[in-house]
Amino acid sequence: MGEADLTAPSGAEDLYRRTEGGDPPLVLLLGATGYIGGRLLPRLLNAGYRVRVLTRRPERARDFAASGAVEVVTGDATDPGAVRRAMRDVAYAYHLVHSMTGERDFRRLDRLIARNVARAAADAGVRRLVYLGGLSPRTGQLSAHLASRREVGEILLRSGVPVLVLQAGVVIGSGSASFEMVRHLTEVLPVMPAPRWVRNRIQPIAIRDVLHYLLRALRLGPEVNGAYDIGGPDVLRYDQMMNGYARLAGLPRRRIWALPVLTPRLASHWVGLVTPVPGSLARPLVESLQHDCVMRDHRIDAVIAPPPGGLSTYKKSLRLALGRIEVDRVETSWADATVARAPSDPLPSDPDWAGRAVYTDVRVVETSASPEALWRVVSGIGGENGWYSTPVLWALRGWGDRVFGGVGLRRGRRSRTEVRVGDAIDFWRVEAYEPQRLLRLRAEMRLPGLAWLDLSCEEAPRTRYRQRAVFFPRGLSGRLYWFAVLPFHGLVFSGMARRIVAIAESEDAGRPFAN
Repeated sequence: MGEADLTAPSGAEDLYRRTEGGDPPLVLLLGATGYIGGRLLPRLLNAGYRVRVLTRRPERARDFAASGAVEVVTGDATDPGAVRRAMRDVAYAYHLVHSMTGERDFRRLDRLIARNVARAAADAGVRRLVYLGGLSPRTGQLSAHLASRREVGEILLRSGVPVLVLQAGVVIGSGSASFEMVRHLTEVLPVMPAPRWVRNRIQPIAIRDVLHYLLRALRLGPEVNGAYDIGGPDVLRYDQMMNGYARLAGLPRRRIWALPVLTPRLASHWVGLVTPVPGSLARPLVESLQHDCVMRDHRIDAVIAPPPGGLSTYKKSLRLALGRIEVDRVETSWADATVARAPSDPLPSDPDWAGRAVYTDVRVVETSASPEALWRVVSGIGGENGWYSTPVLWALRGWGDRVFGGVGLRRGRRSRTEVRVGDAIDFWRVEAYEPQRLLRLRAEMRLPGLAWLDLSCEEAPRTRYRQRAVFFPRGLSGRLYWFAVLPFHGLVFSGMARRIVAIAESEDAGRPFAN
C-alpha cells in the first residue's frame, strides 16, 4: 500500500455531479506542478473528473497533457485575464498556489492571486473552491507566511462561491520538505543545539490523508462554507518527531538542546546548511513552527469522514514515506515544485543568441556501447550516482553554492531511474528530455550568468555521446568566472564524458564497471 492510493472508491461516479450535457465536471487545478497538486492531479483523473491546469511553464505539464485527459492553459495566476480563461466552464477549482519563498513581496503576490481566483470563480459560477492553508493559533502574532495563508483563505471565503479552506500543519510524505527536514536533521546530527520551537506541539498529517480531504471536498453540498482544521491522530513535539524517525530508521536516540538564541533567520540558515531544503524555503517552514500547530477543533469530522481504516499515525506516515523512497516510487518532491530561478533569456537551442557573449565546452566520444546502455547511464546522472567524475570538485562546488544561499547538491533527484521535465537533479533542473536522445539541464546554482548542460546520444553510424556546456556570462564578473573555472573543465567535463561511456560499455558487456 502506498502513501496515497490512485484507485477511486467503488461507485466513483458518485464523487461528482455530472454537467448538464452528461460529461464529467471540469476541475481547475491551480498549482498542478507543486508537491501536493502533482499528486492530486492523477487521483482526480482516476476518479473520473476532467482536469484543466494553469501554468507558466507548459513544458512541465507535457507528460500529463499527452494523455489528452488534461487541458493545459498557459498563463500566470497573477494575470486576471489568464485566470478568467482558465476558470471558464469550470465546475470546481483548487487553489494550491503558495509563495514559499523569502521574497519581500510574497504577501502581495498571494493576495493578488487570491483576488484573481475569487473574482474569476464568482464570474464563472464555480460550484466550489478548495484551498489548502496552514494551521495557526487563535491568538498571538503570526509569522508572515502563516498570516498570508490566513489572508488568502479569508479572501476566498468572501468570493460568494462555496469555499472549503483546509488548514494543515506539517505534511509527512516522501519528498515533502517537512519530511526531508526531519529526516536529514536526524540522520546528520546525533547531538544538536536547536531553537526553542523543538519543544512546541505539532500535529503532523500524512500526505495520503491530505489528499483524502482534498478529493472528498468536491462531494460537499453548497451549504458547507468555511475553514476547517485537519491533522493526524498524533500530537508531538518536534524533537519527538525527530526521535520517532531515529527509532524507525534504526538510529540511536538524538540528544537535542533547546536554545533561546536561535532566531528563525539563523535557524533557517542552519537548516539550509544541514538539510537539502534551502534557507529560502526553510524559513517559512521554521516560522510556522514558532507556534503550537495543533487542531483547534474536529469539526471536519462532521463534514468529511476520515479515510477507511482511520487517519495515519506519525509512525505509519514515516514508514510509508521511507517505503516509497526504498522502491524508488516518489511521485513528487518539494525540489521539483520549487524552482530556484526561471530565466526568460534565450535558451541554448535558440538559433539566434541575440549577439550575446556565449561560452561552450563540447565533448564528443564514440563508443561501442548500445544507445540503450548509454542512455541508461545518462538518465541516471546525479543524486546517488553522482556526476561520474571528480566527486571532490563537484562536492566543493555544491558546498560553495550552499554557503552563498544556493540549493547545492543536497536536493538529489526524485527518482533514481526516471526523468521528466521539471525534475530537479541536484543543482540542475530538467528543461528538456527526449528519451534515447537528449537530456538538457538548466543550472540553478549561484552563477554570474545562465548555464545549461546538454547530454545527448547519437547514432552516426556508431553510438556517439555528445556533451555540451553552455554559459551566458552576466557582465565582467561572468566572463571572469568562466575563465577562472576553465582549467577545471578539462578534469570535470572530459572525465565525465569518458566515464559515462566506459560505464555504458561495461554494462553492455555484462560486467561491473571497474574504477
